[in-house]
Amino acid sequence: MLDPHLLRTNLDFVINGLSKRGYKLDTEVITELESRRKQVQITTQELQQERNARSKEIGKVKAQGGDVESLLKQVGDLGDRLKASEAELEQIQEELNFILMSTPNIPHASVPEGTSEADNREIRRWGDLPKFDFEPRDHVDLGEALGLIDFEAATRITASRFVVMSGAIARLHRALIQFMLDIHTQEHGYTEVNVPYMVNAESMRGTGQLPKFKEDLFGVSHGGIFDYLNIFTDNPDFEKTKEIIRQYVKTEMFLIPTAEVPVTNLARDQIIPSGKMPLKYVCHSPCFRSEAGSYGKDTRGMIRQHQFEKVELVQLVKPQDSYQALEELTGHAEAILQKLALPYRVVALCSADLGFSSAKTYDLEVWLPGQQKYREISSCSNFEDFQARRMKARWRNPETGKPELLHTLNGSGLAVGRTLVAIMENFQDREGRIHIPEQLRSWMGGIDIID
Repeated sequence: MLDPHLLRTNLDFVINGLSKRGYKLDTEVITELESRRKQVQITTQELQQERNARSKEIGKVKAQGGDVESLLKQVGDLGDRLKASEAELEQIQEELNFILMSTPNIPHASVPEGTSEADNREIRRWGDLPKFDFEPRDHVDLGEALGLIDFEAATRITASRFVVMSGAIARLHRALIQFMLDIHTQEHGYTEVNVPYMVNAESMRGTGQLPKFKEDLFGVSHGGIFDYLNIFTDNPDFEKTKEIIRQYVKTEMFLIPTAEVPVTNLARDQIIPSGKMPLKYVCHSPCFRSEAGSYGKDTRGMIRQHQFEKVELVQLVKPQDSYQALEELTGHAEAILQKLALPYRVVALCSADLGFSSAKTYDLEVWLPGQQKYREISSCSNFEDFQARRMKARWRNPETGKPELLHTLNGSGLAVGRTLVAIMENFQDREGRIHIPEQLRSWMGGIDIID
């Protein structure tokens, strides 16, 4: 969430920054709400002061044995007016907060400006593209020919955009997870965590998925709510129904779209001592996404699924260290690709292609011979204090002794399914066999070829 103080004191800076994203801030509504907020706040403060003064006066008159009946009535009237003013102030603040919660982050000054992904800037490439003396197949043809990937069974069991893996491919998928976790914990200094795969709405708000991207999430329904609603449908006392709905909303759960959500929320409502910073977490988890708005896109194979797995990197750092941390985190994700000898490139996303919460993002794109193109396998982002402000995630500055907002970063290290796809396509041979990268063989029990 953007700093409300920034909107009040430097609105032009906010407008200019958001315009780089192609986002137009409704300044008329904000200005009108801010004007009302100031007026109502002044009125509220004046009523509070007047009520306090009258209350003290009542005490004095009582002490002198005087009649306080009329004063009590005045204080009662002031109390009613104060409640109404406080309610109006709260309503205005909620409207302002909703606008802020629905407004994306401001791009960092180093982010290239652009109007679409075509304006993303390539930073570097690593590795030589594989050369084949045959037409390389994609992972779908390879996996189905091996009899180890089955999309039809997954559709029969669940729906489209799911997959069943078996045998050596399932083992390779598992080996990749172990390999990534071991590298990040043993070589890069991350602490492994295991977190819930369902989170509450407050956690989704904290990292920016709510309220704007609810349609992209899988909600977990509490079936009992419908039974209770049926009981009260014909009851004239609809307050009971409203209360049930309120309780339901409070406990609404969502399947996580990425481990970023529960892991980053470990810092929610916390004040982290300076000596414990930075916090670096790595987490393997399944991810669940409805892929709303991506109808017809990447429907073939494992590139874009409703359920997939990632090894996620999260860092919580002091503000002055966050851009150095972004370079470091990106390098940690690159290290996995380099150890697996997978060719890739690093791309700086332009302002129009940034994610909602991100101030700056690097995408790692791995080469897929089956598609003859680079495809995203990791996004590494610095959110600055955008998520921290939503979560009230802070650290204690030893120089001032006061809590301040920290900066949050995350990146895939890596997306497991896409790494599996990249290995299958880059290390295939003419017979359709998959050669296991040397660094992975110990995690595969010494297997060097999937035949």
